[in-house]
Amino acid sequence: MPPEAGAGIAYHQALNPAQLEAVRFGDGPLLVLAGAGSGKTRTLTYRVARLVEEGVDPRSILLLSFTRKASQEMLQRASLLLDARCRDVAGGTFHSFANATLRRYAAVIGFEQGFTIIDRGDAEDLIGIIRKEMDPPGDGRQLPRKSTLATIFSRAVNKQRPLEDVLYDDYGHFSDMVDTITTIREQYTRRKREHHFLDYDDLLIHLHLLLTEYEAVRQRLAAKYRYIMVDEYQDTNPIQADIVSLLADAHHNVMVVGDDAQSIYAFRGADYQNILDFPKRFQGTRIVKLEENYRSLQPILDFTNRLIESADAQYSKCLFTRRHGGLPPVLVMTAGENAQSRYVVREVARLRREGTSLDRMAILFRAGFHAFDLELELNRAGIPFKKVGGFKFTESAHIKDLLAHLRIVAAPDDQLSWRRVLGLIEKIGPKTADRIFAAVRAHSQGAGGLLSAPLKMKNQAKLQPLKDLIGALTDAPEAVARWGELVFSYYLPILRAKYDDHPRRQRDLEQLLAIMARYRHLDDFLSDMVLEPPSTAIEDGLAAAEPTAECLTLSTIHSAKGLEWDTVFILWALDGRFPSMRSMEDPDDLEEERRLMYVAATRAERELHFTCPVQIFDRATQSLLCDPSRFLDGIPENVLRRENYPDW
Repeated sequence: MPPEAGAGIAYHQALNPAQLEAVRFGDGPLLVLAGAGSGKTRTLTYRVARLVEEGVDPRSILLLSFTRKASQEMLQRASLLLDARCRDVAGGTFHSFANATLRRYAAVIGFEQGFTIIDRGDAEDLIGIIRKEMDPPGDGRQLPRKSTLATIFSRAVNKQRPLEDVLYDDYGHFSDMVDTITTIREQYTRRKREHHFLDYDDLLIHLHLLLTEYEAVRQRLAAKYRYIMVDEYQDTNPIQADIVSLLADAHHNVMVVGDDAQSIYAFRGADYQNILDFPKRFQGTRIVKLEENYRSLQPILDFTNRLIESADAQYSKCLFTRRHGGLPPVLVMTAGENAQSRYVVREVARLRREGTSLDRMAILFRAGFHAFDLELELNRAGIPFKKVGGFKFTESAHIKDLLAHLRIVAAPDDQLSWRRVLGLIEKIGPKTADRIFAAVRAHSQGAGGLLSAPLKMKNQAKLQPLKDLIGALTDAPEAVARWGELVFSYYLPILRAKYDDHPRRQRDLEQLLAIMARYRHLDDFLSDMVLEPPSTAIEDGLAAAEPTAECLTLSTIHSAKGLEWDTVFILWALDGRFPSMRSMEDPDDLEEERRLMYVAATRAERELHFTCPVQIFDRATQSLLCDPSRFLDGIPENVLRRENYPDW
């Protein structure tokens, strides 16, 4: 096919016919069904470049994704394809877009003094305070833990369901406490408002409110963003889908990219029905299917096509590749869990001898505890590995401590941060901290009110170092990195007294200081620490820099989405474990488990192994689990080989 006349970018050479159709699509609604490994990022990138190249103002393009890294990567690639104009495209996550928009219109929604974004840990702490204040039932029943309450409240928001329905359907054992739990939620909402707090879910709630109740604002935003693109649309929840519809209502120039077969985040509120219903929301939608796969060998795609074709509700797709060769995936029946572990260790060692690096292999599982026995066998065999998961960097106590000192300067009404900061000082408990906070707040001088507010407490001298710090912070001009250094110097003695492993925690704080150096404004830094925090702390072994030593990856399937390896092992392909026993009670849950297995299988490029331990006793049902996953039933031998290990 000859090059396009006058085109600066040779789209026809870089894209396959389906990708080219999506990139060259004009105005109107477009649904791109992007199968696993089919080049969706490439398609979005070239679409951005084409719009800008044809004269669309890049500031009128909005690219929404689920991670800032994804949107930044696409815009950087588009800039390399075309020029620096692509950097002016508005790109980010739903939550970061909501944050930026709400700050611009804070007064409209009643936050004239601005707001502070609280993370999940802070939200749970606030819920915990309210929970403690309420008298528990007198008949020995106990209210849900603060973390469970936070999950219940969040699920009601993200699924747009009444709190009572969430309780009855998902937490039936707490349904008789619905009135008390409803009151806790009401108090939580009221106190957030009093202290100018927005939690993660509130960002979407208030953006939705802004778009639905303030017509002039919605029209202004719709006029500003004439072209809207959404990545991973199958992972949107109902409120996010509504936000997209509201923003695009005036022009319908909306392109969404996703794969209903890879929707695996229902527990976060994601609803794959959004992608199925997109053509109903936007009449005249063009549907383009990306089915050519650039990742896996054909035998793996033959298997994944068979695996997903039995799904109840879906867009039909048939992945293919021009890469051939390789063996069909294998299902290995093992005589128990330890035999499963020994099989994996044996195969990892074989692949290593044959020249496959450990970095190119992954062991995937539904839940972290499914790999415990395997971890022991890998250690015995001396095979290095990293296990993906654990706490986020900013969830570590010492990181939250340092951030709290900066929060009280940025948002003096942040009672949770004051409690945390004051609680680090010897002999100051929550009640004393609350009295100090009330005195500072009454003095109306921001955090600097601590310096002059009349305080009724013994040993006021213990407050002097904190007063000195706040004096230095409030007197100095805004300089994020400098403020970080001041707090670090103040906090370091506390860190050393509080933690035995303070040298490693100190390295975390030094990493945080390096991040702070990238920011000019404290509010931007603090917002990003909630919306897009670094993944993990240094002591988890998964810090920003990749480990230099070659090692095997152990990962939950959810954490593996979007990644790929030469060889993938999927553990516990046993009916009752994958799918889980609980999911068998609900057709929707069962279908999500099928999609979860599909996502796991499509991570493999060359080899795919399923392992199925048999004769496993299930305590919940008091029965033996012996059958392979029902998702593998009926798949012929030429598509999925069967073996036993050991030979029994």
